[in-house]
Amino acid sequence: MVLPPTIGVARAEKLMRQAIAHAAHTPVEDVPVAALVFGPGDELLAAATNRREADGDPTAHAEILAIQQAAALGRDGWRLSDCTLVVTLEPCCMCAGAIMGARVKEIIFGAFEPRTGACGSVWDLLRDPGTLHHPEVRGGVLAAECEELLTEFFLNLRCE
Repeated sequence: MVLPPTIGVARAEKLMRQAIAHAAHTPVEDVPVAALVFGPGDELLAAATNRREADGDPTAHAEILAIQQAAALGRDGWRLSDCTLVVTLEPCCMCAGAIMGARVKEIIFGAFEPRTGACGSVWDLLRDPGTLHHPEVRGGVLAAECEELLTEFFLNLRCE
């Protein structure tokens, strides 16, 4: 995958390390995924983790919650067109739709999701010519570290 000039490796890894650290705040019953929204100058605007199990809400994915928090700041209404979303796991179709709807400028994600990934693994909704918004995408950033979060969670779940 070719890196767009605005998403350099060093910047992507720096932001992803913050997301990986934030994943530790995921409720114990939820898959440890964190999403952070950064504004211009990489100012942290919002941070969230998966809360689907904790809240009993099938839409409580980290990306959705972080987008909601950032949009609620009212910087440009609901638009996040100058923002970068960093997430430890490739977004699903629902989250990709929210990303497009919020007009997020850039997406940086860690681990690829081979079953439900919608940013290149199974589908590539963010680059589909039929969609109205096409953010820049950089996937696989610190993928091994992000995958380790998931592996540890599912191993512990199976041991219980």
